[in-house]
Amino acid sequence: MIKINLPHSEIYYYPNFFDTNTSNNLFTQLQQQIKWQQDTITIFGKTHLQPRLTAWYGDKNKTYTYSNITMYPQNWLHCLLQIKNKIEPVSQIKFNSVLLNYYRHGKDSMGWHSDNEPALGKNPTISSVSFGQQRRFMLKSRDKKNPLKSEIILNHGSLLIMAGETQHYWLHQIPKTIKNIKPRINLTFRVIF
Repeated sequence: MIKINLPHSEIYYYPNFFDTNTSNNLFTQLQQQIKWQQDTITIFGKTHLQPRLTAWYGDKNKTYTYSNITMYPQNWLHCLLQIKNKIEPVSQIKFNSVLLNYYRHGKDSMGWHSDNEPALGKNPTISSVSFGQQRRFMLKSRDKKNPLKSEIILNHGSLLIMAGETQHYWLHQIPKTIKNIKPRINLTFRVIF
């Protein structure tokens, strides 16, 4: 486990949380079994397809709204419960939902944001699991007077935990890349109140 030392944050990185065989099997199951969708988002009055595929799974009635998109939970699958059961003891949280992102290639991305929607509570713990191609995970502070940045390379089978005040003080993103890269699936487990 690596603690990422940034002010006003609790960020822990486990680069090889799942072994390679387990990670390969889970990636294939997620790719094939998840009901992937591509929503539209409106930015500055223009509507675009999101630059990735998404899915939302969780306990009954745990809907999730972000960027004017409301997602209704699909029922938990065995592969999702397998991942959830392994990360909960380390995260010390019992999660009731998971947002999945499928980055098909380097042009798929996630812009700067915080996971700070009211439904996630005051200091949410977000446990992020990655399978597939390594991708850059970038962090930057919200404090414009003291602009700090950090970067983590998210491995196949890794776990990243963001807790405490992290979402209040930090933004994060998965940037685009012009490199010819393979797909990546990311799961962010959370608690919806």
